[in-house]
Amino acid sequence: MLSIIVALLLFGFIVLVHEFGHFLLAKLNGIGVVEFSMGMGPRLCSVVRGETRYSIKALPFGGSCAMVGEDQDDPNPKAFNNKPVLARIAVIAAGPVFNFILAFLFAIVIVSIAGHDQPVLTGVTEGSPAQEAGLMAGDKITRINGRKVSAYRDVQLYLLSHPGDSVTLRYERPAGGSWENSGAAEKRTAELTPVYDEQYQAYMLGVQFGGYQKTRGPGELLSSSLYEVKYCVVSTFDSLRMLFTRKIAVDDAVTGPVGIVNMVGETVESGRQGGALVMVYILSSWVLLLSASLGIMNLLPIPALDGGRLLFLLIELVRGKPIDPEKEGMVHMAGMMALMALMVFVLFNDIRRLM
Repeated sequence: MLSIIVALLLFGFIVLVHEFGHFLLAKLNGIGVVEFSMGMGPRLCSVVRGETRYSIKALPFGGSCAMVGEDQDDPNPKAFNNKPVLARIAVIAAGPVFNFILAFLFAIVIVSIAGHDQPVLTGVTEGSPAQEAGLMAGDKITRINGRKVSAYRDVQLYLLSHPGDSVTLRYERPAGGSWENSGAAEKRTAELTPVYDEQYQAYMLGVQFGGYQKTRGPGELLSSSLYEVKYCVVSTFDSLRMLFTRKIAVDDAVTGPVGIVNMVGETVESGRQGGALVMVYILSSWVLLLSASLGIMNLLPIPALDGGRLLFLLIELVRGKPIDPEKEGMVHMAGMMALMALMVFVLFNDIRRLM
């Protein structure tokens, strides 16, 4: 039960940070905020400071930021729709941006604890495509089919999202067989076709890596932390591409709040025996993944989401005048109805998995 409560609070915290981004940029741009709330549902308590009511609500599922004149015409000079278009773009974009900032901060925690997984081979499997192509221990993979490789997870992700595709690996071989030598690394290219491994149920090249290593200095710490956020972004888009190309089933790919809370709860429960540091690592990993994913999904140009609203604002910026509010409202309403239908589907899908 405790692990489920922790999962709910974690999920709520991520959504709250998203809403706080909207709130802060609204205040900075002189937009009136009617209410900023922690949680959802019935109001438990509140206090009014200036024009804004600050509330704590019953359900710990994030929060909300209600702005003056956000969805309707309002003569109030502090109304959202009466502000310059660039100010409104900043307010809407702030939610996803704050999610990426939050993801980066927790990525620093993760890298500080676990280090970074360098794409340097420790060996190759006997008879594998990697061995036949001439790769060996010490080689550092730099690109796979043109995609930059910063960690060995990039290779694994590419093979997972492009099952069975032939790949062109670019790699560097250190001078004298060791990266400790001062000589320039030799750049090489290899063509490989992954083979399906029945034991692991996946296509593999037969490359072996040495795990995580501690970062050296603040510069490497920050760059590795940025990579963690980038990896979440790339893996999310790869998953969406696989979903739309039907390489993975919708039932397997789509998980809603109920499923997420259950998964977080399970990992928290399994990590309780590992001590405080393990728990910090697990919780930080979930914040990184969920916050980055929430930022990405909200930036997609889907009506009723931040990305959909940003699209209309960008059109307004280009054409010099806003879209007819009635027509925009109809688009967002249709988008909201579609999202609600998706939410119902995801909810039943989550419940079916749990039964």
